Amino acid sequence: MKPAGTVRVPGFRGAGAACGIKKGGMPDLALVVSDFPCVSDVVFTRNRVVAAPVAWGKALRDRSALRGVIVSSGNANACTGKEGLAAVRKIADAACGSLGLSRNSLLFSSTGVIGVQLPVSLIAASISPLCASLSTDGIARAGDAIVTTDAYPKRGVRRIAVRGGRVTLGGIAKGAGMIAPDMGTMLAYVFTDASLRPADLRRAFREAVERSFNRIVVDGDTSTNDTAAIFANGASGLAPLSGRNLSAFSEALRSLLLDLALMIVRDGEGATRVVRIAVTGAAGDRDAVRAARAVATSPLVKTAVYGADPNWGRVVAAIGRSGARVDPERVEMTFAGEKVLRRGMEIDRAAERRAAPKIRKEAYGIEADLGLGKGSHYLYFSDLNHDYVRINAGYRT
Repeated sequence: MKPAGTVRVPGFRGAGAACGIKKGGMPDLALVVSDFPCVSDVVFTRNRVVAAPVAWGKALRDRSALRGVIVSSGNANACTGKEGLAAVRKIADAACGSLGLSRNSLLFSSTGVIGVQLPVSLIAASISPLCASLSTDGIARAGDAIVTTDAYPKRGVRRIAVRGGRVTLGGIAKGAGMIAPDMGTMLAYVFTDASLRPADLRRAFREAVERSFNRIVVDGDTSTNDTAAIFANGASGLAPLSGRNLSAFSEALRSLLLDLALMIVRDGEGATRVVRIAVTGAAGDRDAVRAARAVATSPLVKTAVYGADPNWGRVVAAIGRSGARVDPERVEMTFAGEKVLRRGMEIDRAAERRAAPKIRKEAYGIEADLGLGKGSHYLYFSDLNHDYVRINAGYRT
């Protein structure tokens, strides 16, 4: 789960720069663009309050042939009204013009503080030099420029052999807090030199997002700005992937996105542990989702995780209030492989003692079997501690 040092994908160039949004001259403007036409797909937050870049992106007539993305960080451009939308259009048009691309060829994203107008003049003045600095080694620098409260950049690479050659997938992401299922304050972009049919790319990407970014929780808050996108430029020179080659690509994509997602939840604005909560035996999948989310977002569960306390009672209580069908006498609970609670509310104190040292590790699992049916779901979540409160108590000040 360590970030890749360099992200190079044939046919893509990237850049990062400081335009003055962030204090202290930190990089806050990123650009990644393909030298060739692309097949693309984008998914956005499911929050009903969306930032201007998300509203603008959703309104694009065609999101399946985008050439790349420009990102500003330090300002979310959310809840900024018509002025915020005008800012997005002006910056996107300036970037496309500077690159010689047709209008609406680039996706635009922002991340940062809500309710502050985007400094359009600062960004516009930086577009031309940003475009001039594009390089094949610049995708990682773009990744550095999109972070906000992140403790480290998130990036990764996959290279897979396919019939006739090899394809590369590279990804960058940001996110540490305001993370919940349906995505959170996170941005993620994947670039590949594979050639794919639009329907195949869309299917593979959305399945991978569902198994990765939509399975992580830091604090239970879903952001106004979440965006994940993929761009495939066919620079490998191979025919569109199909059959086993397409399956291999899809698996590599799922692996890459899951790594990026786990980097986000592991960062978690001060997080020290990551737990995989798996709910099985639910009356249906919908109940399993409700139960898993209740556990993953419970402050009491999360603080117990921070304190390395195998407090299964907090997990049971969270499931009980989740809205899922529950019969307490049927519930079984396992912490780090140790069954601490058996059917009939039979508590195994020896198992609790065995679990205690195991849950001091950076990662472990909690399994809750509700004993009612075949529904199942899982999520990854982080603990909650003093650093999270400190970071978010003074986010604007």
